[in-house]
Amino acid sequence: MDVVLTEGAIESLVKGQEVDSPVLQLVNIRKIDGGNGPPRFRLMMSDGFYTMSSFMLSTQLNPLAEQNQLVPNCVCLVRKSVTNVLKDGRRVVVVLDMEIMKTAEEIGGKIGEPTPYVEGQTKAPAPAAPTPSVRPLQSQNGHDGMMNKGPNKQPFAKKAPVAPSTPGGTSKIAPIASLNPYQSKWTIRARITNKSGIRTWSNSRGDGKLFSMDLVDESGEIRVTAFNQEVDKFHSLVEQGKVYYISKGTLKMANKQYSTLKNDYEMTLNGESSVIPCEDCQEVPTLQCDFVPIGDLEAREKDSIVDVIGVVKTVEDLSRITTKNNREVSKRNIHLMDMSGRVITCTMWGAEAESFDGSGQPIMAIKGARLSDFGGRSLSTLFSSVVMMNPDLPEAYKLRGWYDKDGHTMEGTTMTEARGGGGGGNTNWKTLSDVKNEHLGHGEKPDYFSCIGTVVHMRKENCLYQACPSQECNKKVVDQQNGMYRCEKCDKEFPEFKYRLMLSANIADFGDNQWVMCFQDTAEAILGQNAAYIGQLKDTNEAAFDEIFQQANFNTFVLRNRVKLETYNDESRIKVTVMEAKPVDHKEYSKRLIMNIRKLASTQ
Repeated sequence: MDVVLTEGAIESLVKGQEVDSPVLQLVNIRKIDGGNGPPRFRLMMSDGFYTMSSFMLSTQLNPLAEQNQLVPNCVCLVRKSVTNVLKDGRRVVVVLDMEIMKTAEEIGGKIGEPTPYVEGQTKAPAPAAPTPSVRPLQSQNGHDGMMNKGPNKQPFAKKAPVAPSTPGGTSKIAPIASLNPYQSKWTIRARITNKSGIRTWSNSRGDGKLFSMDLVDESGEIRVTAFNQEVDKFHSLVEQGKVYYISKGTLKMANKQYSTLKNDYEMTLNGESSVIPCEDCQEVPTLQCDFVPIGDLEAREKDSIVDVIGVVKTVEDLSRITTKNNREVSKRNIHLMDMSGRVITCTMWGAEAESFDGSGQPIMAIKGARLSDFGGRSLSTLFSSVVMMNPDLPEAYKLRGWYDKDGHTMEGTTMTEARGGGGGGNTNWKTLSDVKNEHLGHGEKPDYFSCIGTVVHMRKENCLYQACPSQECNKKVVDQQNGMYRCEKCDKEFPEFKYRLMLSANIADFGDNQWVMCFQDTAEAILGQNAAYIGQLKDTNEAAFDEIFQQANFNTFVLRNRVKLETYNDESRIKVTVMEAKPVDHKEYSKRLIMNIRKLASTQ
């Protein structure tokens, strides 16, 4: 079988016009250093008439070049591509999916006598006689192969779809958007985009079971629920991703508490309902998404249900948490970035979190994620959310092309504050006045918060004590006055001890101040010296000891704190313990302030 090149494809691709799977010849390939990212490969391609060197291979196709499959003179089928315009006006065609049709050995040389494409050219030079096995593809009506929107001039356009009919042929297909409770005879043709498992319940009125599924067609989407006998009838019949003819369901107003789909109605299957597989399903979309740019999520209301798409920039390790009803649940945080340059954290749960694979920085689309103000702005998947990896969507191809060309070099601005461990959970930024006004620490469990605090005073008295030298014990020892020190906890005597810090400090921000307690690590971070050295100065050089405290005053730190109301001798008071003290990263601090300003501005 002859292989033909797609005449006019170079010009159409450069102009960003759609070309249906063009066949091109690789003229040259050059490796470009990707800096901190993976290497990039620049291609010169030919359609037999023109050549152009502004093709870029997406990074997921790098193995084709690295394994020497993609070499000069081979013929390629470009399945998917996207044309991007650089700041200087030049255009780059990013190849997203490609298949090698003929190797360089099979072709034997360059096809035709192509000339470099110059923007503005309207006519290609006459081609040389093609080789017997390969020839340029001549377009219809002598046209140059570009997509032409005029009548009868669409050489690359697909054949117009034929309107389908139901299996019985007695009624027309109704669009989902037209369904309402006042209709009785209708049939829809729709794809199942999400199918739940079987859920059961038991109450005073009896036992039952149900499952639900989300349907989509060209006009819209709808939630469908089946109960009891219909669960037995339909649950094993239907598969997620498949297309079915569905008729004679019951329509009612949708309960928005359980459905996030954009439809005022929902469907219930009954004893008369019919669900029949559909083979002619190419025209039915895979999903309807209304993607919100990540940068626009700041302006959305808390608890909004949104559709998002982004590049999986980083993935955190799987962790497990215990819920309020003592059930262990797996969770994993995914960091997504899109062309806005903003990064948001999305939390996945359960089996989906356990099986998630973010290797290769794939494109991830989520339909129906919940927006939270947990840590600034963050997302969480729900039971009804649909998660798609590298979906066959125009937005995904555009995002992949952008990321491979420019996005991979960007650090991105996070919209979700980092989350601490050790019971701290969310970073939970507060001012010191917030801590008092919101009565943090008055609950059954301690509260955790982070703040920017400046040290204004420290109590030097009793800030050190002599502790047991055992690695696992920090209990205070008793000086035996004979060169030995006794630890009551270990029930042993030691010839030495170690110094431990227990520093009481007053910290302040722009609105209030607070006494806090700092133990060993956090006290050393604030004082800038280790406990052994400070203890040595206390015994030998009091002036130098005092100087350490003077130098530490009026330094500012990022402090993560634990706060709890404690009662001692029938007196209750708030105790704040510093769990972590770090220098202020002014770049990140500024980003957070800007995020807060934008958040406040959007509520005005």
